[in-house]
Amino acid sequence: MADAASGSDDDREPEPFTYSGGRVDPGETANIRYGISETYLGDPIRIPVTIVNGSGPGPTVFLTAASHGDELNGIEVVREVAHDWDHTDLHGTLVCVPVLNVPGFLAQERYLPIYDRDLNRSFPGKSDSTSAKRMADRIFSNFIAPCDFGLDFHTSTRGRTNMLHVRADTGDEAVKRLAFAFSSNVVIDGEGPEGTLRREATRAGVPTITIEMGEAHRFQRTLIDRALTGVASVLAEVGCHPESSVHWPGWRTVIEEAGEKTWLRADAGGIVDMKLGRGELVREGEVICTITNPFKEEDDIVSVEAPFTGLIVGVLENPVVYPGNPLCHLVALDDDTLRALERELEKSLSGLGVG
Repeated sequence: MADAASGSDDDREPEPFTYSGGRVDPGETANIRYGISETYLGDPIRIPVTIVNGSGPGPTVFLTAASHGDELNGIEVVREVAHDWDHTDLHGTLVCVPVLNVPGFLAQERYLPIYDRDLNRSFPGKSDSTSAKRMADRIFSNFIAPCDFGLDFHTSTRGRTNMLHVRADTGDEAVKRLAFAFSSNVVIDGEGPEGTLRREATRAGVPTITIEMGEAHRFQRTLIDRALTGVASVLAEVGCHPESSVHWPGWRTVIEEAGEKTWLRADAGGIVDMKLGRGELVREGEVICTITNPFKEEDDIVSVEAPFTGLIVGVLENPVVYPGNPLCHLVALDDDTLRALERELEKSLSGLGVG
């Protein structure tokens, strides 16, 4: 494997990528349907894997999506990297797994339909444990552990949507390097829950970040294109595309694990009218949304105000709530980031001929 701190090592010879049952030599590409379990009928459950082994030496990078079966945006990101990009000058190897949770994907459900298990709480897996952990073990040992870096793509759960952002343990310098190279405006710091792919891969010596983008059950082209820019930037940073450059997003904020952030929740049941969307700046005291009953009676309108000035990272999509349901994910911004964001917004409005 390449040194995680330095990217590719041009003095080495390119190496084959090996997994249990096969190998892909330098300069070759292989499309594999790899068995990770069996159905009730004894038929194989197989995940699609594309391995692109470049002709030049460099790191091995995995790209994964749909560990939650209804999260689709990342599937298209991974497929386009694997099949639409020109890899003639690739240094190193790309391990592209567009659908990790095949049973959930077929059922269009978040979790494995087997006892409602969460595949993304089951890594690194265990070969003699639950169905989910056995699947996770097959995936992890063959296609995650042999890599040097990893990008794991997610969306929000159904009924909510996220702006594109990175989640990463920025206390790990190699992970921080990936997170910044992906060139998203927002990085939310933290290790992630036990059993998540990014946490367990990083623990195993494979620095990994999660990319959150959009909502479940759909392809969102603008977000997919933005994520592809991020992938290209990471591959330039780690040396897979040494002639390319790393992309700067214009401004960036890192939301510390102990920093000011919150999911605002409804204090009343009813129908929600969102005034702002994901990725928008909101000032302290500004109304983010209102909640009304079916009659829109003035005395019963509940206004939800921002408790601090910040950025809306995620919002609900389903406009009906019970008390306690989440409305939006708000993160605070420091003064420098706020000024940088305001400058970017001014540029955008100027480009549109506004102001």
